[in-house]
Amino acid sequence: MTVEIVLVGLHGYGRSHLRAVRALDGVRLGAVCDPRGSDVDGVPAYPALADVPAPSGDRVTIISTPLHTHADLASTALAQGSHVLLEKPPATSLAEFERLCAAVRASGLLCQVGFQSLGSAAVPAVRALVASGAIGTVRGIGVAGTWQRGRDYFTRSPWAGKRRLDGVDVVDGALTNPFAHAVATALAIDGSTRRGQVADVEVELFRANPIESDDTSALRLRTSRGTVIVVAVTLCAKTVRSPQITVHGSEGTITLFYKEDRVRLRTADDDVTTTYPTTGLLADLVARVREPGPLLSPLAETGAFMEVLEAVRLAPEPRPVPAAAVGDRMVIDGVDDAVLRCSAELALLSEVVRWT
Repeated sequence: MTVEIVLVGLHGYGRSHLRAVRALDGVRLGAVCDPRGSDVDGVPAYPALADVPAPSGDRVTIISTPLHTHADLASTALAQGSHVLLEKPPATSLAEFERLCAAVRASGLLCQVGFQSLGSAAVPAVRALVASGAIGTVRGIGVAGTWQRGRDYFTRSPWAGKRRLDGVDVVDGALTNPFAHAVATALAIDGSTRRGQVADVEVELFRANPIESDDTSALRLRTSRGTVIVVAVTLCAKTVRSPQITVHGSEGTITLFYKEDRVRLRTADDDVTTTYPTTGLLADLVARVREPGPLLSPLAETGAFMEVLEAVRLAPEPRPVPAAAVGDRMVIDGVDDAVLRCSAELALLSEVVRWT
């Protein structure tokens, strides 16, 4: 059974989805939608998803478009009778998310959210290690992300670096877009992924760049299981490192480098690193279209992430980092160490640096 694919948003990250489609057996690219046009030979191109003819069989619509268009386009695809692979975040407010969840339930169709890290076997492996008592009693989960993003990143599109655009929520900040995977994966490791499983969210947003949104941020939350999760990230680092999620226990630590599917277990007796296989989210969705089963990243399991996004959306505007603390290439002095300290100490940025 061949599954038809419609790709909405060809440029930017859409190119990665195009490569995934071409590498997957048993699918065919039936249409491309992008207002800027298409250079995919032999495939019908449409300026808008609403213009695509209704499917005659099984279809998956991939939505790789600006953040604030995700929920509406996903609803359109569902109404057309198509399953959906939706880039993260699935929506830019909880209200939008709830409407989309209702649309998925009413349609009886599948909606997978593009948190690629959740396709890795490393995530259940970490959960199994924690459950086995490998590191004793869990004290909390710390996330550290230190990346560099130049001015081109924030000027690549009209919505980049925006909290709102023309009165519409965009919420394009470090926590909710480039490091969204880190937030979602930390919640998945704790087994706290649904609505109502996040409480007591504290958010600190800062910006060194001349943007509306945050490029340096920290949050601390407590899940309904009682686990403290701290996420500290920056796009103004001196040194680019692989993002890491560390489960701190009374007898050791487990660190997941989710970009590489690597897990490091460190205790008094062991220091072992293991690399795990991963499954592409498109391949997983197509498999579930053909044979029912649980998705790796279903929409309903992103509810806790959306509660974090909502806390960011409603938080006060990001505070400017003092100019004296910002060096060449918009690098914030000492931010690398500060982010790592937050992850290790389960602290907020305001608790470890003076410029806050």
